[in-house]
Amino acid sequence: MVDPVTRDDSGVEPDSPASLAVILLVSVLVVATCGLIYELLAGTLASYLLGDSVTQFSTVIGSYLFAMGVGSYLSRHVQHNEIGVFVRVEILIAALGGWSAAGLFLLFPIVEDFRVALYALVLAIGILVGLEIPLLIRILRHRFAFRDLVSNVLTYDYIGALIASLLFPLVLVPWLGMIRTGFVFGLANVGVAVALLLALRARQGIGRDLVAALIVLVSLIAGLFAADHIQRRSEVAFYGEPVIYARSTPYQRIVITRQDKDLRLYLNGNLQFSTRDEYRYHEALVWPVLGRVAHPRQVLILGGGDGLAAREVLRDPRVSKVTLVDLDPEMTHLFRDVPQLAQLNRHSLSSPRMHIINTDAFRWVRKATGPYDAILIDFPDPTEFSLGKLYTESFYREVARLLAPAGVLTVQSTSPLVAPRSYWTVASTLEAAGLSARGYHAYVPSFGEWGFTLAAHSPPGDAVALPVGLRFLTQASERGMFDFPPDMARRPTPVNRLDNQALVRSFAEEWGHYDG
Repeated sequence: MVDPVTRDDSGVEPDSPASLAVILLVSVLVVATCGLIYELLAGTLASYLLGDSVTQFSTVIGSYLFAMGVGSYLSRHVQHNEIGVFVRVEILIAALGGWSAAGLFLLFPIVEDFRVALYALVLAIGILVGLEIPLLIRILRHRFAFRDLVSNVLTYDYIGALIASLLFPLVLVPWLGMIRTGFVFGLANVGVAVALLLALRARQGIGRDLVAALIVLVSLIAGLFAADHIQRRSEVAFYGEPVIYARSTPYQRIVITRQDKDLRLYLNGNLQFSTRDEYRYHEALVWPVLGRVAHPRQVLILGGGDGLAAREVLRDPRVSKVTLVDLDPEMTHLFRDVPQLAQLNRHSLSSPRMHIINTDAFRWVRKATGPYDAILIDFPDPTEFSLGKLYTESFYREVARLLAPAGVLTVQSTSPLVAPRSYWTVASTLEAAGLSARGYHAYVPSFGEWGFTLAAHSPPGDAVALPVGLRFLTQASERGMFDFPPDMARRPTPVNRLDNQALVRSFAEEWGHYDG
């Protein structure tokens, strides 16, 4: 046993190398960066898997900060060998944090209540992260004056937070993906532990800690190399179909599956189309608009980066130019450049009549000039506030400004059967923006009963001209789409505004009951 006279309560010998202080200060930077990365991973995964990013980030961050407070409180019970406890905490964080993203992806398809697993992990990591800074301060207290100690620790802590907040959205998610990001920062945590153990190699009793650190290190390296396999396995379990393409972009997770001849596109886990019946959806989206416009020369598509709505539009020889605004360049490049996908949209994204703009539609409409004879709004469902803003009164006012006096627009508006309040909120919001709105619906087997909303500066009429060769729409079936049975009939709904995002809340509630 080491003589207690030669070591303070922190477990650090007074004559320990000066490099140890440097390692400890660098540890502050590393643990701050890693801690925030794990928090961002949990919030992003919760948003991706459960929807409603604001709710998920709010509850995850709140739980994580609370757990850090618990960890800070528990640190007072560490009375001796603080550096040894700190090393073990780093090893535990490396294991839990490093495997957090992979573990959550693998658990989601198989556990009955995913939220229990999610928040148990968030609380466990948060408590351990909360232990780190108090322990480091106490370990370093004999090496710096108190004023310099607090200043140094907080400076490195805040710099680490800045590094994490910039790296995560700009580099880590688009280039590494969430699973690899977890493993990389787990390696950083275990690297801190190994560096400290090597600096303290003269001490007795570090053998077990070093073995534990090396086991975690090997598991993280193995996970890093197996990240693609883990991702594919979790997504196959989640979708229940073979995944042929998967990529995380700065904006979303794109997954394409294939079962026999059926290709399906998923964005952030939500089905966007199935090749077995997408023609029903896209004919219903496009032709009630083009069929009511006498001269649809200029057409605007907001969303629709897969080019399938553009395919229908370009069937109309009256159309001179199509402007497509989609946020994610990966989507438009994918459906333009991959032959099998380009064949689905009949190479619409390569047409000389097509002009593609990859930008945020919410910002673009504010600067754009019209007029457009037809506007098709084909955004994903309002599962979170970043999408909900594209269904607001302020957005529709800008769209109305771009619509020609005799023009017509339509909005994909979710299911009037599953989510009638959400569906009719779109009509109420369009009307608040100064347009006349009229709902219609179509049965798409992959989605069930699905809704759209027609709008114009004056009430859209019944007369519609449809081209020959459509697979779904006829004159009679098109008229029938505007008839709503009592269970889907219009009801009073609020206007969706930026400051209330009523649509996102009602959408989550109605679809939550249906999915449950």
